[in-house]
Amino acid sequence: MILEDKKLALVALGQFLKQFSQATFSKDQQVLGNEVFYSRFEEAVVSAVHYNGWFTVDQVVLSIQSWSAALTLEELNQWTQAYDFDREPLKNVGLILAGNIPLVGFHDFLSVLISGNIVSVKMSSNDQRLLPILADYLIFVEPRFKERIRIVEGRLEKFDAVIATGSNNTSRYFEYYFDKVPNIIRKNRNSLAVLDGNETKSDLIALGSDIFTFFGLGCRNVSKLLVPKGYNFDAFFEAMFEFQDVIHYEKYSNNYDYNKAVFLMSNFKILDNGFLTIKEDESFASPISSVFYEYYEDVTDLKKELKLQEEKIQCIVSNNLVDNSIAFGQTQFPKLWDYADGVDSLSFLLKL
Repeated sequence: MILEDKKLALVALGQFLKQFSQATFSKDQQVLGNEVFYSRFEEAVVSAVHYNGWFTVDQVVLSIQSWSAALTLEELNQWTQAYDFDREPLKNVGLILAGNIPLVGFHDFLSVLISGNIVSVKMSSNDQRLLPILADYLIFVEPRFKERIRIVEGRLEKFDAVIATGSNNTSRYFEYYFDKVPNIIRKNRNSLAVLDGNETKSDLIALGSDIFTFFGLGCRNVSKLLVPKGYNFDAFFEAMFEFQDVIHYEKYSNNYDYNKAVFLMSNFKILDNGFLTIKEDESFASPISSVFYEYYEDVTDLKKELKLQEEKIQCIVSNNLVDNSIAFGQTQFPKLWDYADGVDSLSFLLKL
């Protein structure tokens, strides 16, 4: 298959997903395959919440919105222009996907296909409703994908390379089990926000989206704030009240009550607004319903420290205070070329 044919199939998929990218779904009669896939996918989006207690329909829709925006010809052209697609490796690439947020492993899935390889997907039990339908849709619009997409029910076998996503604990198992083949093994990472006190209210509300979207379960969710010495959190908490309804979700509320109780029983000093606690802590990974913070005195020194810690960081949000940071509110809308852990997986796949 040539690259242009793959792009056209992915653009068709983007147009299909666009119908589900708003709270009220909107069926477009011009979209290819709707008679087969529209109702099926609509049901899967709505019912996904029954298979993962952390999923909500709104959050599934948000993930779909991100992908429908990414799968346009313009975005695909920009993504692929820096690579050589003259040959197709046609290697069997095993994917082990996480299930913490909807369609979290979809970028790896698309990368394997556009690189000209064969994908064998081992899905998480927490997120297995949506991807099989999207795989079927791609096969419908481009039948040659049928021999290149495999959904694995049991053990992942007969692979030439592997991309596996898990925790720091599971990564040790992955590294041992897959050490004989080319691999990308992803571990825990967290995202940070660097503030200087000059942020507007709209900046801070957008930061709230970076914190609360997907209940903070994703590696691109901000779990720690870096603030100047003497920073006043009043404006931050005022902006966070835009997200107070999060406490009405039982699983989030249970985590809030539990983690707050642990902090208080441990005599930790915390700030609390009734649905979010913040705690001064050097760690990057905060528990659900909490954000850690740490003071800095000099931005130049902070940049040096962040460089030393880059293997623990997924992304950084700021108003251009540090290099390569992204705008507030954009953590859950990565571009196709924003690779997880900073590892260029498409280059890896093309060289197999």
